[in-house]
Amino acid sequence: MTGASGRFCVVIPARLSSSRLPEKPLADIGGLPMVVRVALQARRSQAERCIVAADDARIIDACAAHGVSALLTRTDHVSGSDRLAEACEQLGLADDEVVVNVQGDEPLIEPELIDAVAQELLRRPDCVMSTAAHPIGQMDDFLNPNVVKVVLDRARTALYFSRAPVPWWRDGMGSAAPAGVLPSPAPLRHVGIYAYRAGFLRRFPKLEPAPLESTESLEQLRVLWHGHRIAVHISEQVPGPGVDTPEDLERVRALFFSTVHGR
Repeated sequence: MTGASGRFCVVIPARLSSSRLPEKPLADIGGLPMVVRVALQARRSQAERCIVAADDARIIDACAAHGVSALLTRTDHVSGSDRLAEACEQLGLADDEVVVNVQGDEPLIEPELIDAVAQELLRRPDCVMSTAAHPIGQMDDFLNPNVVKVVLDRARTALYFSRAPVPWWRDGMGSAAPAGVLPSPAPLRHVGIYAYRAGFLRRFPKLEPAPLESTESLEQLRVLWHGHRIAVHISEQVPGPGVDTPEDLERVRALFFSTVHGR
């Protein structure tokens, strides 16, 4: 399962505790725990295998009950990437193997997006990571600090990630930016899916946190601050919503129901 051969695996970090939605990985979606739904979607990708990296035996048991591979990791990890780094050690992955981090609260993730992000990294030996973005079509999203933006170079390598609306017109919202009109070409919204080379993923938690990372509360800025490169796949489709709150959960349940029943 080496990067050189074009193959990859998926690891899904899952943490039981959540301040906004208690026991989120076990939340029911169409009769199955959410983390199982995520794993089933990931299995539809071209990944050779899919593993849940959990911090609680209840998640492990829920996965086992539905035939999903899972391993138990420490409870004190600060981030999902830290949990993935431990999973790489437990799985004994070689440094050049490609690991896709699929968030455990993305039950509607498209398998094709997983494949695209993995292949983006596999074709970019100059990069240690890859991720995804899609064009922003609404001014509200462009101005929303909860919508992370990314700016790319001509090779679709990330130059910067920000919660601010970037790129921005020199004259602000003056004549160069008519009310309600987005920059052209369209700004890009970052999508929180990542592929890593396993060797870099093991090193990442040991890198010094970046001042920019602290300012923006965006962990991926640590990668750029240390001089590493992140390739970006541009998708024309808007990914399905993730689950952070009870309201998100109800929305995803409704979308799942309508998809299953064709309504």
